[in-house]
Amino acid sequence: MKYLLDSDAFIQAKNLHYGLDFCPAFWEWLVVSNTSGLVFSIEKVGDEIEAGADELAGWAAARGDGFFLKPDTAILPALARVSNWAAGQNYEPAAVSTFLQTADFYLVAHALAHGHVVVTHEVAAPSTKKIKIPNACIGLGVKCMSPFEMLRHERARFVLGPQT
Repeated sequence: MKYLLDSDAFIQAKNLHYGLDFCPAFWEWLVVSNTSGLVFSIEKVGDEIEAGADELAGWAAARGDGFFLKPDTAILPALARVSNWAAGQNYEPAAVSTFLQTADFYLVAHALAHGHVVVTHEVAAPSTKKIKIPNACIGLGVKCMSPFEMLRHERARFVLGPQT
């Protein structure tokens, strides 16, 4: 399985569970997993993170194109499918318009085009005012899971070692 991480997976990790200052193993696991072809995100997510102009932005900027994938020609038909799906649901026009302008739209399309699993903290919701990533994934047959599910599935282990 290959994973595409949503911006909230990085932001919540930094702010809550895996601060860059006290849980470097999480961030190292992401880098190692990226190097082995397992974990990625997309350029637009990288742009959102870098706009934060904080320690996480610096971490993201250091990862480059190998981590934050640029759009390729394979996603063009997927963008059309995701757009058609969003427009064909019962979402308010503003919700559809907003979705089509965000990284979420590209994240779902990239996952659809390449068979990746989307990793996000978002949960499906019945609201017609906002398109949630899991709703789009369910509607398009894209696998979606939380960061914790991904870590468990991959048997990630962050074990204390010698303190430096």
